[in-house]
Amino acid sequence: MAKFIIVVFSFLGLLFVSCNDATNKRNQTDQLVVGQTVKTSLADSTIVYKTDNLIVHRLSNHIYQHISFLNTNDFGRVACNGMLIVNDKEALVLDTPTDDESSLELINYVTKNLNSKIQVVVPTHFHGDCVGGLETFFEYNIPAYASHSTIELLGANGKVFSKPMIGFTNSLVLDIGNEKAYVEYFGEGHTKDNVVGYFPLDNAIFGGCLIKEVDASKGNLEDANIMAWSNTVRKLKQKYPTAKIVIPGHGIAGGTELLDYTIKLFQQ
Repeated sequence: MAKFIIVVFSFLGLLFVSCNDATNKRNQTDQLVVGQTVKTSLADSTIVYKTDNLIVHRLSNHIYQHISFLNTNDFGRVACNGMLIVNDKEALVLDTPTDDESSLELINYVTKNLNSKIQVVVPTHFHGDCVGGLETFFEYNIPAYASHSTIELLGANGKVFSKPMIGFTNSLVLDIGNEKAYVEYFGEGHTKDNVVGYFPLDNAIFGGCLIKEVDASKGNLEDANIMAWSNTVRKLKQKYPTAKIVIPGHGIAGGTELLDYTIKLFQQ
């Protein structure tokens, strides 16, 4: 009888531990789902335009994140970011949407919804997710600026456009209404030519594919310099240590934690 009671209590103890463990796992899962839902909801709350081809988030008074989509063999349908700066009815686009259709939507949104004129477009490196819709911008007589390195790499990869781009070496200053925007080269990383955009009025950085969203993988390293990557981002953070908005090439925007994460991800 005593043995039977011991067995029963042992069984009940194991059952309690098992149930408690299952409850903890459910709670952890629930917390993860809630966390992901909150993250998505916060992002969705900033959407001002959305179709199957293009999503536009308003992140501050003058800064917008545009998202278009690229079909890839290795990563499937990839969401690709660019930055739109709007001030005094003038606009600057950093990276075109991925194709002509989504680029036309962005041009129409800026023109009709924001009642502004795009003054210039700047691809931040030579990959297709930065220049995929460039011909549409040229059709609307919007000039393109790119680093001499980007122009050279586009040519070496057989990318020919109907109009030439205006080249710069390491830095570029552009007037957007009564304010200035800056484009600067900090070093190699995702590619040898990747540049970064900065708009002081909103303390906003467009890092392009040089910057990763938090918890992202290393992604496409085909043209990367992984040895230099962390140091390049470190230079960027040293120049803009108090940036309020940081937009990566893919994923959700944030603050300087994206710079810290990218530095750590590629730390040698």
